[in-house]
Amino acid sequence: MASARVSGRGLFPFLGAGRRPGGRTRQQREGAAINEPRINERIRVPEVRLVGPKGEQVGIVRIEDALRLAQDAELDLVEVAPNSRPPVVKLMDYGKFKYEAAVKAREARRNQANTEIKEMRFRLKIDEHDYETKKGHVVRFLKGGDKVKVTIMFRGREQSRPEMGRRLLMKLAEELQEYGVVENAPSHEGRNMSLVLGPLKKKAEAKEEQRKVREERKAAEQAARDEKDRKAPKGAEVADEAPEVTDEVAEAVEESAAE
Repeated sequence: MASARVSGRGLFPFLGAGRRPGGRTRQQREGAAINEPRINERIRVPEVRLVGPKGEQVGIVRIEDALRLAQDAELDLVEVAPNSRPPVVKLMDYGKFKYEAAVKAREARRNQANTEIKEMRFRLKIDEHDYETKKGHVVRFLKGGDKVKVTIMFRGREQSRPEMGRRLLMKLAEELQEYGVVENAPSHEGRNMSLVLGPLKKKAEAKEEQRKVREERKAAEQAARDEKDRKAPKGAEVADEAPEVTDEVAEAVEESAAE
């Protein structure tokens, strides 16, 4: 029986031209290339303005001379300003440049921290203990680099005394001056009155400071343990682990010796 020949296109009809199984389309590959600067032989202009590896201005030179200088210095010729006339190129180690840029971008993403808005609710007739407890939470949020929306909730006839809520909010803001600043003054919203306190330090700075505090505390605890172990008398651990000799055990030993 004659075997039918089947083309690759027939086997994978869903694959378009310029695409490999599991690969990127030609448009994707071209797009990635467009986002990167032209380097070395890909720079196809007659003249360029050349910048040295340390930022020194060499001047306008022919592209052939620029490529020769790059080859002699074992560096790459990278187009840094393609829209200039003539384009500006620089001598650099392009592989090292890309690696350092990727490291910086990764560190920036790692250190990036979004400021959150926490909320703390107070009653107008809050007692002193609850007030101090909630104030402590507000301090913790501010020290962590977050904004805090403090809300006074009015009930019943309390709504006719908004000045009392304003005084309570401003009292709290004054007591927390070393941790935050008033970003939004007290505003009345229905049955509530709120103000917003902003931290004195950015989120990333606050996180870094808290990390250093934790490390210092761990180091101090470890130093205290080391000092305790150093001062402990030798053999103390062995003595502590020795079994207690009871009267019954002592009598059994004496009887065994007598026999």
